[in-house]
Amino acid sequence: MEIPGDLKFAQSHEWVRVEDDGTLTVGISGHAQEQLGDLVFVETPEVDRVCEAEEGIAVVESVKAASDIYAPVAGIVTDANPDLADNPELVNTDPYGEGWIFKLKPDDVADVDNMMDPEDYESFAESEG
Repeated sequence: MEIPGDLKFAQSHEWVRVEDDGTLTVGISGHAQEQLGDLVFVETPEVDRVCEAEEGIAVVESVKAASDIYAPVAGIVTDANPDLADNPELVNTDPYGEGWIFKLKPDDVADVDNMMDPEDYESFAESEG
């Protein structure tokens, strides 16, 4: 699966796209959704929730397992993907597009600079097997 070059990645397999207004769009990587298998449910975070970096704030459930989704940086949730309630499989079919999970206003957008770029993430994901 082709990874867009404008993304950053956390070791917990979330991706982040910095939007023009400084907010972050967050989802899970193609690698993560492949490992989980077909998603059957996505619990998105509440809008206006304040979160710390690496805090579990959402859940994805597949036919195999349930997994927490973590906030990549500290901030406030500004939006959650309403389409996932009826179509959780969007995370499987379009993880870097329509399958986004939530949007976050970061406390400091510069925190994203500490995340992995797509090339580093691909190497990291391959090393995990």
